[in-house]
Amino acid sequence: MSRRSHTRELGCIACKELDELGAGKEGWLVDNPNLLCALDTQSIALANKFLVVITGWDGGPGFKIRPELSPIESEHITAMEWLVFDEVRAIAVGTSCGYLLVYTLDGQLVHRQLVYSGRILKLRVRGTKKDMMSDTSLAEEVSIVMPGVIARFDGTVIQELLRDWFQDVNSRFWDDISRKRDQEDQGSSRKALPYQLWSVNKHGLCIDAAITGVMPPPLLEVQSSQRYFCAVTVGEDAVIAAYRLSEDRSRSLVGAILSKVVPAAYSTITSFSKMIWRSEQPSPKKSEAKTQSFAKASVLTCLKDKPRKGEKLTLSPSGTLAAITDSLGRILLLDTQALVVVRLWKGYRDASCLFMEMLINKDKPASQSSSYYEPVKSDYCLCLAIHAPRKGIVEVWQMRTGGRILAVQCGKGSKILQPTYRFGSVMDGSPYVPLEVFLLDGDSGQISVLNRSLH
Repeated sequence: MSRRSHTRELGCIACKELDELGAGKEGWLVDNPNLLCALDTQSIALANKFLVVITGWDGGPGFKIRPELSPIESEHITAMEWLVFDEVRAIAVGTSCGYLLVYTLDGQLVHRQLVYSGRILKLRVRGTKKDMMSDTSLAEEVSIVMPGVIARFDGTVIQELLRDWFQDVNSRFWDDISRKRDQEDQGSSRKALPYQLWSVNKHGLCIDAAITGVMPPPLLEVQSSQRYFCAVTVGEDAVIAAYRLSEDRSRSLVGAILSKVVPAAYSTITSFSKMIWRSEQPSPKKSEAKTQSFAKASVLTCLKDKPRKGEKLTLSPSGTLAAITDSLGRILLLDTQALVVVRLWKGYRDASCLFMEMLINKDKPASQSSSYYEPVKSDYCLCLAIHAPRKGIVEVWQMRTGGRILAVQCGKGSKILQPTYRFGSVMDGSPYVPLEVFLLDGDSGQISVLNRSLH
């Protein structure tokens, strides 16, 4: 009797363009700490400090993107993620100098914006899932994690950026040569996108963080149209810390005074200096990009347990659960609404976690016994996939308190990945697509997906 496989092979990502990233050497995918991976449904993007390579697993050629980075500042790529809106796909890149860059797949610069002066640690995209459409606590967004700082771009702003860019390109397709010549100017001269920025360094600089969703305002708070978000951070000083983030930047008395006094004082001083020096000629050089001022962030709770340090954080689709790995080889399952740890695993050093959905002991309805049955959302169970590289295994555990339901052996140079959420509406009547986990073996280039069902 043949042994059942719990994975389904999709193809191989091998292409000559990956040679610049070190492909072909044993362990190239996992041994280089500067190598980044981002997965889409049909393509994968891999990047080192200065180059992004996009390839599929159908044997086709790859595409290269070389972002314009500042050699003076030793700027390099530190984060990467897909931006997908309907049929439009783009790559978002974060840099060590705090810039957000958005590129088309053929390397055209769509947008460049300074978020905050510092290293961008991670880009997180929350898009649309069919079961979340009626959940008002969730919103489409792109969040940016930096040491002690979280920024948030609303999903509608990103959609408008992508839509406007590709509409402009389609309307000017006949002027391709001129468009390529002015590519950099177009990307950098576009109006800065609005966003919110919060400082979350009350308990030390964070290594990873995520906005879990919208939360109610604090007690006795004046009711307004402003929303509040809950953010969870992990770091060296505090294994876990939670914050209430306000959209309003003028809540504090000091902030309100400064917002009124500083612009007025600056305007007065500028006018006075012009009268004295009669400096009427404007500078032809564009002014330096300015970052957003901080909005209010209030500490909700924190967990300090020296010498344990938080390392990585993974959110469930609804944002109500977070899996957090620490430096002692433990994995904590955090309820992000109650802000309590509800489960703990030990003995998983250097582990990575991703949430997924599986069909577990789910029989077909009697009415569908003789015909094809398409599973719906309620048929799936939320699970947590844990990749333990030291054990060479991927385990799947049922949430929240279920046992281990699956164990898959994997190669030493493997990674688990998950496609980025998409922006935009979900078509009514389309079959439900569960959250899946993909397994990439860097040494062989093979990419496979964990089966949705145990049967």
